[in-house]
Amino acid sequence: MRILALSDQESPWLWDYLDRRRLEGVDLILSCGDLDPRYLSFIVTFAHAPVLYVHGNHDDRYSVVPPEGCICVEDQIYTYRGIRILGLGGCVRYKQQGNHQYTQRQMGRRVLRRRLELLRKGGFDILLTHAPALGLNDGEDLCHNGFDAFNTLMEKYKPRYFVHGHIHMSYGQNVPRLSSYGDTQVINAYESYTFEY
Repeated sequence: MRILALSDQESPWLWDYLDRRRLEGVDLILSCGDLDPRYLSFIVTFAHAPVLYVHGNHDDRYSVVPPEGCICVEDQIYTYRGIRILGLGGCVRYKQQGNHQYTQRQMGRRVLRRRLELLRKGGFDILLTHAPALGLNDGEDLCHNGFDAFNTLMEKYKPRYFVHGHIHMSYGQNVPRLSSYGDTQVINAYESYTFEY
């Protein structure tokens, strides 16, 4: 299965110039958040694949203008063609106001609330988030810290992929696109990245 992952910055090749070749053969599109909802609605119109998404820390606007035709997989395990995708959006809380921001403890509770579903489904195959895992290509500032709960999920369930956003590769840091954590391939989906499942 060919999967297109998107996050944080709209790709000019998909929006401004619409190079349809970028969507050829794509079976599934995963959005890791902080994208204009109109961008996701636009892509789902031209793609022959569903668009699944979680919220980024700048996605309060989705409550007013949701990405039409797309599927929110926040706080659930969504199964597509036998692939189990666990969606947990948001980032570490760095200010008082704002949705889609969580303390480490709050994210831990979100994961805990999934335990029966995880048991029933026998785990999951792809962890889809906005923020990275703690200490795994995350940032040093509070806003870009990762979640420890994601490390625990990977250690316990050993998903094949962990797809996240939030860490912009344009920040000038030496941020890797791909890395690994145990048996899990970690993908920073900044702008766009295509991979095979």
